Amino acid sequence: MEMMAQLPSRISRIVLVGFMGAGKSTVGALLAQHLRWQFLDADRVLEERVGASIAEIFAKDGEAAFRSLESQVIRDLLSRSGLVLALGGGAVETQTVREALQNTQETCVIFLEAPLEVMIARCEHQPGADVRPVLNDRGQLRRRFDSRLPHYRNAHLVIKTESLTAEETSLHIFNAVNSLLKENAPA
Repeated sequence: MEMMAQLPSRISRIVLVGFMGAGKSTVGALLAQHLRWQFLDADRVLEERVGASIAEIFAKDGEAAFRSLESQVIRDLLSRSGLVLALGGGAVETQTVREALQNTQETCVIFLEAPLEVMIARCEHQPGADVRPVLNDRGQLRRRFDSRLPHYRNAHLVIKTESLTAEETSLHIFNAVNSLLKENAPA
């Protein structure tokens, strides 16, 4: 675990960032259980609000429209307390998302990091992998990962997940932020 930026003095929400296959949704749900907070996946919230899958939104309206919708959903969700939020892998590409993550008080951003090959292998074993044609173009995946990496690294904490289970990752995060949460709990 690496500390990249100064942790906020109070934490009322945790945002997980990372490339597809990093484990954001799985780890986020476990972490929320440990914290007794709510867990939300920004992609699922967006799909529910729009009434269409992300693939359908991309196909019908294009990436720019999707990123605009995604940015609005994330900014809305960042107003909630007691929340663990998993962002889609490309959310950090949008300037308004990056600004919201940096400027929303009491938000701790955590980057779940693993080698690209490990994350691709995880994705290939997920249900629905066959409808993710992006997995077939390894060169494009590498370019996307490399372009997003500096944004991911702006997180408060970096957790290297390659050799950790999702449960171990969630406990690492819980232990890292728990003492701060206890210090700031109402008396």
